[in-house]
Amino acid sequence: MHKPVMSKELIEYLRPIKGGVYVDCTGGGGGHAKLVLEKIGESGKLIILDRDQDAVERLKEKFNLPNVMVINDNFSNIANILAELGIQAVDGLYADFGASSFQLNDPQRGFSFLRSGPLDMRMDKNLEIDAYTLVNNYPEETIANILKKYGEEQFAKRIAGKIVQKRAIEKISTTKELADIIFDAVPKKFHKPGIHPATKSFQALRIFVNKELESIESLLKSLEKIINKSGRVVFISFHSLEDRLVKDMLNYYAKDCICEIKTPICNCGKVKTFRILTKKPVIPSESEINENKLSRSAKLRAAEKIV
Repeated sequence: MHKPVMSKELIEYLRPIKGGVYVDCTGGGGGHAKLVLEKIGESGKLIILDRDQDAVERLKEKFNLPNVMVINDNFSNIANILAELGIQAVDGLYADFGASSFQLNDPQRGFSFLRSGPLDMRMDKNLEIDAYTLVNNYPEETIANILKKYGEEQFAKRIAGKIVQKRAIEKISTTKELADIIFDAVPKKFHKPGIHPATKSFQALRIFVNKELESIESLLKSLEKIINKSGRVVFISFHSLEDRLVKDMLNYYAKDCICEIKTPICNCGKVKTFRILTKKPVIPSESEINENKLSRSAKLRAAEKIV
């Protein structure tokens, strides 16, 4: 079953108002959307986005309602999407970054090392580059850089070397084959209980294939223009790089001056547009982590538009 992560906290910080207009940037299984709809009522409007065609079909079936719009698109295009809908700004927006449980649990999507399936990892099946292409064709140094940059994997060079050795003999076709290579490449003393050694590498490949960080950055840069005064934004991240992007951009919006310290008089013209609601990231409760292991690395940050 699909379990939305930190749903109670998301509603608490988003504070949906009856009759309001909201955007769910990562529809997934629709768990968060269901809760938001209960708050905004029939007079409200919910726009649900997902770049995954399979997710969109599920969401359309689940939310066949006059006040819900399900759109197959990347949230990086949020400004254009709203413009095409004739919506100038919304009362709130939220996103649950990372792969959904549906994607992770379907072997044919190639996201998980727990079930053998084709190396794919594309959230949007129309993307040209999949994990198979990356693993079997990219230079060793490039693979190592991807694993280090997007997965913060300390054994990136070692893993990349083993991948290149293996593919020289035969193509690496399945998630299990790749997971086994990484398992053997990471020294046994660094295998952590309950965490597969391939976790960081699979995450890195997925982030690179789907250009996830670039999409998040584009979304964050649109916030000032698309959120109404007193509107709120909530973001749930599962990776330190995602969380850092959110933290840095929200902190930037919350500043009223970006001049250098030595500048005697402010001349930057920067205006504070958001108020941070979470001084520190909110993390899942111990009970939620026990019920849903996928939530263990989640971090929630929120802010409110003040102008």
